[in-house]
Amino acid sequence: MATTITTPLLILSIFFIFNSIPIPSSSCPLHQKQALLHFKSTLDAIHDSESSSFLPVELNSWKPNSDCCTWDRLKCNKARAVTELHLYSIVPESNNPVPVFSNILTPLFHIQSLKLLDIAMNSLLGEIPRDGFRNLTELVHLDMMLNNFNGSIPSQLLQLPKLQYLDLSVNPLLRTLGPEVGSFRSLTTLRLRFNNFQGSIPPHVFELESLRILDLSNNLFQGVLSPEVGKLRNLERLSLDRNILSGIIPKEIGNLTKLTELYLTDNHFSGEIPASVINLKEMVLLDLSNNSFSSQIPSAIGRLPNMTTLDLSKNEFTGPIPSSLQNVSKLETLRLQHNKLAGEIPTWLFNIKSLRGLFIGGNGNSLTWNNNTNIVPRCNLQQISMTSCRLSGQIPKWISSQKELSFLDLSMNQLEGKFPFWLAEMDMEGIVLSDNKLTGSIPPRLFESLGLKLLALSRNNFSGELPENIGNASTLSMLMLSGNIFSGKIPMSMTNMNRLQVLDLSRNRFSGDNFFVLGDKPLPYIDLSYNDFFGKIPMTFSSETRVLSLGGNKFSGDLPSNLSNLVSLESLDLHGNDITGNFQDVLPQIPTLQVLNLRDNSLEGFIPRAISNLTSLRILDLSGNNLTGSIPQEIGNLKRMIETPHTKYVPFDIWPRYMFIYDDFLDNIEFQDLVVNWKNSFQGLSSHSIGIYSFMDLSDNRFSGEIPASLGNLESLKVLNISYNNFSGHIPVSFGNLKDVESLDLSHNKISGSIPQSLVKLDQLAILDVSNNRLTGKIPMGWQMNTMNELKFFANNSGLCGMQIMIKCPEDIPSTPKKETEEEDEKLSWMLWEGAWFGFPVGFFSSILIMGYLLNFLLLFKFW
Repeated sequence: MATTITTPLLILSIFFIFNSIPIPSSSCPLHQKQALLHFKSTLDAIHDSESSSFLPVELNSWKPNSDCCTWDRLKCNKARAVTELHLYSIVPESNNPVPVFSNILTPLFHIQSLKLLDIAMNSLLGEIPRDGFRNLTELVHLDMMLNNFNGSIPSQLLQLPKLQYLDLSVNPLLRTLGPEVGSFRSLTTLRLRFNNFQGSIPPHVFELESLRILDLSNNLFQGVLSPEVGKLRNLERLSLDRNILSGIIPKEIGNLTKLTELYLTDNHFSGEIPASVINLKEMVLLDLSNNSFSSQIPSAIGRLPNMTTLDLSKNEFTGPIPSSLQNVSKLETLRLQHNKLAGEIPTWLFNIKSLRGLFIGGNGNSLTWNNNTNIVPRCNLQQISMTSCRLSGQIPKWISSQKELSFLDLSMNQLEGKFPFWLAEMDMEGIVLSDNKLTGSIPPRLFESLGLKLLALSRNNFSGELPENIGNASTLSMLMLSGNIFSGKIPMSMTNMNRLQVLDLSRNRFSGDNFFVLGDKPLPYIDLSYNDFFGKIPMTFSSETRVLSLGGNKFSGDLPSNLSNLVSLESLDLHGNDITGNFQDVLPQIPTLQVLNLRDNSLEGFIPRAISNLTSLRILDLSGNNLTGSIPQEIGNLKRMIETPHTKYVPFDIWPRYMFIYDDFLDNIEFQDLVVNWKNSFQGLSSHSIGIYSFMDLSDNRFSGEIPASLGNLESLKVLNISYNNFSGHIPVSFGNLKDVESLDLSHNKISGSIPQSLVKLDQLAILDVSNNRLTGKIPMGWQMNTMNELKFFANNSGLCGMQIMIKCPEDIPSTPKKETEEEDEKLSWMLWEGAWFGFPVGFFSSILIMGYLLNFLLLFKFW
């Protein structure tokens, strides 16, 4: 009986036990699905408003009648709860994007099971949601890079107890990194690169002792690196590159014994490398490039056995290359270029078997290569850069043993002889032999290379015609042959060079009037200047052309009316040809145009009011033409000549992504200078510094009328030259606003009146030429004007006077007061009368005495 009763109770107990155990759902929780579908519907609305954009194809799997755990871009745990959302790059990109604000994330904050949330690269606007993140208490990994969040890091993020990975990189409106960051005690990875954080690195960062990765690169941090950095003993990667940090590396850096990667490049660090680096035995990559480190490279560097990459380039290190480096048996990349190193380049470098990239020499160094040395490299180099290492004779034959070599830079040496055939057969990606003394022609075999991307042979003595098969180098991106003696026509096969980005054939003897057709091929940079090309200006260039230099040739005919089709053009240089036509009819209306040089042609007509539409224009040279009429007031509205440039102008940031393996070459590449009349002499503006200049030259034309006062609006002008015209009227007082002007040339006109006192404010002024005008009055004195003492710059102005030309003005000649003159005249008159009153009686009585004496004498004579 007992057995009968027990059995049902046992079965009933088992039933309740099984019912009490949660059975996993076959689908994700309904509220999570609804939250995700709500988020997707908001995205759909944004994409619908963008006619040219589409949702990522993966989101097509987000359907109401399916299990959200099967959807793309997310993951669930075993309990079917959503734990990972990978929502990077889901907001549409377009030229005129619809603004998307951070509140789009609101539905996602209902998914409290999230451990990973990736919303990177969406350009979201507004503050980081505060209350929403408070709900995500399970969050471990949060990636919000490449958005436009503003404000500061909210305190609610600090309350996420399990957060270990936080990436807020590339949110340029985030500017404040406050002490609250020290509360992220569980963080192991903190990435805040590419923002605008300013001031010193908050000391609270150094309290995050669990950190393994700290990346604060590409910000505006300044000040010194605190010794407190030594407290981050678990740190494996430290990236502080591209800030404004200065001072020395603290010796406490040696406490970071787990450190494998240290990036300090592009700062203002100085001093020596601390001896404590010898403790960093786990170091794999050390990058201290582009700072101001000095002294000798410490031998301790050679005692880091795991190091594969050492970059000390672009500093001020002195002395020889330390011999201890030959002990770094795992070294793969060594960059020592652009320092002040001296001595002979050691041959033991080529005995480091692991070495793949060697970059030595460069500007400032005194390293020398023993040209009598015969070496048999034990390494297998892939990249060699030995610029300015005093290599002479022929290109070293040992290079041919490097079968995996892809890049060779031997520029700025004294190499002679021909381009070796064995080098043409090596099928390399990049060859740079510029600035040597090489001769002969280019072997056609070179252009059969399947992977050739870069060929730079500028400033040698190469000659002959370009090989007809040059077009077979269809992968070539940069072809730079300027400053040689090449001749003949440009081969039509170059039409096949679909990847060409830079073509520089300037300063040769090329000729002809037929050019290869580019069509829709994107060739951004073209320089064919200083050759013997003739005929009409070719218009076979791509709409993506950004720099077009055809100056110093023999082109003729009208300026093409369809130049405005080059909608991406930034620099147009056609100087020194015989181009005709009316300027007002052919002025290219290109908003991106920054440089327009039409100097020394035969253009006629006038400057149209539409010149103000060139909102990017900052260098304008129309000198040496036949332009007439007055200068329109609208010329003073050229925006880029008003604003002082704050960034480096690089019309050549055109490299395809794969070209950055040659970053050292690209950083130091020197394009053809823009030649301008600078301070009364023709000089070249370097491509590296051209961005800081605004320039206007309208000289040697037939302009007339008064000088427009609006020219004084162009405050960023460095040079203003309107000489050799027929301008009349007065010098505008507004010229005193040209605060950056260094050279102001108004000579050889018919300008009258006085030089305005406002010019005293021009503290950058080095040359003021007002000669050969009709100016009168006193030359202003004070500040920089006191240094304007070149007589020739004031010559042939008959009415000018002043200290500068050593001619006293009438008002500066001292005069005697009238009262003093009258008193002196009175005194003189009184003295004369006194003399008269005294002299009359004296003379009267003297006369009587004399006459009496004479009469007595005569009587005596009579009596005899």
